[in-house]
Amino acid sequence: MTAPADPTSLLDPADHRRLGVNLFNHVWTLLDAPRRSEDDTFEMIHAAHASLWHWSRRGVGEPVNIVRGEWQVSRVCAAAGRAEPAMVHARRCLALCQAHAIADFDLAFAHEAVARAAHAAGDTATRDEHLNHARACAGAIADPEDRDHLHAQLATIT
Repeated sequence: MTAPADPTSLLDPADHRRLGVNLFNHVWTLLDAPRRSEDDTFEMIHAAHASLWHWSRRGVGEPVNIVRGEWQVSRVCAAAGRAEPAMVHARRCLALCQAHAIADFDLAFAHEAVARAAHAAGDTATRDEHLNHARACAGAIADPEDRDHLHAQLATIT
C-alpha cells in the first residue's frame, strides 16, 4: 500500500493562489446575499476555510494573505451565528497582525473581527474594547475609502 499523495504537491503555487482568490471572492457573493439557505451558509464557511488553506501553502501567500483569510473565516462564522469559531479566527487574525507588524487596514479589521465575534457571543465588554481599538486604528489607515469602509462595518456591530 502506498502513502496518500501530499495534497499540497498536486497544485503549483499559481494554482493555489488562483483558487484562494476565487474562493475568497465566492465567499463574498454568499456573505452579501440578502438570504442564505443552510446549504449556502455551509458552503460559505467551507469556501472561506478552503481559501485560507490555499493561501497558507508554502510559497503562495504572505502573512497578510493569511491575516485576511483568518479575518474572512471569522466574519462568515459570526454571520452564521457561530461565535466560538468566529472568536478563534478573529484572535488568530489579530495575533498574526501583531506577530508580523501588519497595521493599517488589516490591524483595524482584526480588531473589528474580535468585536464582531464578541458581539455574536454576547460579550459586550470585549466587543466595546475592540470597537475602540478599531476606531483608534482608523487614523492610521492610509486610504480614505478603506477608512470609510471600516467605519461603515463598525456601525453594523451593535
